Amino acid sequence: MKAMLLDTPGTPLRMVEVPLPEPSRGQIRVKVAACGVCRTDLHVADGDLKHPKHPIIPGHEIVGRVDKLGPGVAHVAIGDRVGIPWLGHTCGVCSFCREGHENLCDAPGFTGYQIDGGYAEYAVADAAYCFPIPEGPGDVEAAPLLCAGLIGYRSLKMTEPCRTLGIYGFGAAAHIVAQVARHQGIEVFAFTRIGDGPAQEFARALGCVWAGGSEEAPPKLLDAAIIFAPVGPLVPLALAAVRKGGTVVLGGIHMSDIPTMPYDLLWGERIVRSVANLTRQDAIDFLALAPRVPVKTHTEALPLAKANTALDRLRRGDLTGALVLVP
Repeated sequence: MKAMLLDTPGTPLRMVEVPLPEPSRGQIRVKVAACGVCRTDLHVADGDLKHPKHPIIPGHEIVGRVDKLGPGVAHVAIGDRVGIPWLGHTCGVCSFCREGHENLCDAPGFTGYQIDGGYAEYAVADAAYCFPIPEGPGDVEAAPLLCAGLIGYRSLKMTEPCRTLGIYGFGAAAHIVAQVARHQGIEVFAFTRIGDGPAQEFARALGCVWAGGSEEAPPKLLDAAIIFAPVGPLVPLALAAVRKGGTVVLGGIHMSDIPTMPYDLLWGERIVRSVANLTRQDAIDFLALAPRVPVKTHTEALPLAKANTALDRLRRGDLTGALVLVP
C-alpha cells in the first residue's frame, strides 16, 4: 500500500510502498477514506514530542471502512464505517486506568505516534479503541471530529460552569468547540493572530459574539478561556481576560514556554489546567452529541501525496477550518 512515512523529526515525509498490514488479535484493518491533519501531527513531524516510533506513519483523525477482522473481534463487521482516534491503546492495569482516567495511562499507545496512523491507504487499529461514525457527515467532514472535535469537547467540559468563553487560536478544534458551546447557550469570544481578518470573520460567521487579536481585551471579563494555539505567552493574556474564579484550559499537547508573570494574574482563585489526550467515553459522548448540534466542519481535502504541503500550511496558519488527506 501507499503511505507517507516520517523517518526522523524535521525531515519531509516520504511517499513509500509498504506491505499491507495484517490485523492481530483484537484488531481491525480499515481502508482509509480520509485522515485529518492535526497540529499534533505537526508536533510529531517537527520533533516537539519525544519518544515516537521511527519510522512512523502519522495521522490520527482517521475515517474509513472495516476491511478485515483480526481474531476475537465480534462487535465490528466488515464494511462498518469507523473512526480511529489518537488514543490507540491503554494498559488497563495502572492506577489511572483503574480509576477511569485512561487518558493518563502510564503505558499508552497513540495513533500516528507509537502506532502507525492514517496517512496511508490502510490502517490497523485495536477494535476496542475505534468508534462508529454517525450517519450524516461525509468521510472528509467527519475526520476532524476524531481529534479536533474530541479534544475540544474535553476542553470545554473543563470550563464548566461557563456562560462566557474565550478561545485563543481559531483553527480546527476551535471552530468545532465554538459550535458546541453556542449550542449550550455559551457566549463565545474568539482571539486570533493580530490582524487575521479572515479568521475573525470566520469566527463571527460561526456565532462568536466578538472576535479580535490575541492581545486585545474582550469587551467583558470571561468565565473561562481555552488556548488551542501552542503559544505560551497567551497564558498570561488569557488569565487577564477571565474573572476571579475563572479557568484557563490549555488544550494542546505541546506549548512554548510560559513566560514569568505577576502573581496578581493568577490570584483570585483563577485556575490554569491542561487537557491530556482523551478517554473512550469522551468519544462516545461527543460523537453522540455532534449530530444534535449539529456540528458542521469546514474542511479542505488534499490528496495523500500532498501531506507535506498540508503540514507546511498548518505550520504557517494558512487555512480556515481543517485540512484532510484523502488516499
